[in-house]
Amino acid sequence: MTQTVAVLGTGKIGEALLSGMIRAGWRPADLLVTARRPERAEELRTRYGVEPVTNADAAKRADTLILTVKPQDMGKLLDELAPHVPADRLVISGAAGIPTAYFEERLAPNTPVVRVMTNTPALVDEAMSVISAGTHATPEHLLHTEEIFGGVGKTLRVPESQQDAATALSGSGPAYFYYLVEAMTDAGILLGLPRAQAHDLIVQAAIGAAVMLRDSGEHPVKLREAVTSPAGTTINAIRELENHGVRAALIAALEAARDRSRELASGNG
Repeated sequence: MTQTVAVLGTGKIGEALLSGMIRAGWRPADLLVTARRPERAEELRTRYGVEPVTNADAAKRADTLILTVKPQDMGKLLDELAPHVPADRLVISGAAGIPTAYFEERLAPNTPVVRVMTNTPALVDEAMSVISAGTHATPEHLLHTEEIFGGVGKTLRVPESQQDAATALSGSGPAYFYYLVEAMTDAGILLGLPRAQAHDLIVQAAIGAAVMLRDSGEHPVKLREAVTSPAGTTINAIRELENHGVRAALIAALEAARDRSRELASGNG
């Protein structure tokens, strides 16, 4: 790893990415970080041995800039960076809903920009990071981005036109599963189980189901049918889910998430 990479706005996701890169073999000496609060910057220095710098210094010194600030803070950050970012810098954005054109218009002509939507399982190295190239990003830039984000999970390349859909599915996706676990835990309590036991039962069922989906290669319908005996408990539960329109509700929910991502991209935040 010979390039210098700077993570700007190092919050939870930025820190997860930073720690994942170090575990993947990046030298702390090749990593720069910026943070809004000085005590946060010092915390990162102590924890990882990386160098805290200003945003302007990061733009001048790093070969790759990873922007992990919130979407509403991106415009201010770009105003600060623009005078200092040479056109050969790779700029990677992790901000939901903001297209690569937004960065290309505000930075030097021909600046390569890559858009990435990752998710919070980056904190446990199980992220799904969806990668799209801007106008000036080359295959080498995409490979470099995959190298970075591969340290915290899986990566997938998609056309930028599919980023809003990816945000709805995987960017927001963990929240849907947490919501489902919350509801199932409440159901377990209603059925007479202590909360802790209901939680443990559901979490392990979720982990087991996810591993089977990942490792078996089977279609989810086939895996579900293997659990669904004729006239048994599971089919009665599935009937109630269908009667209450759960499938349709999930589709509508993901459409709503996609539409909100498009609103953010158009500046209607």
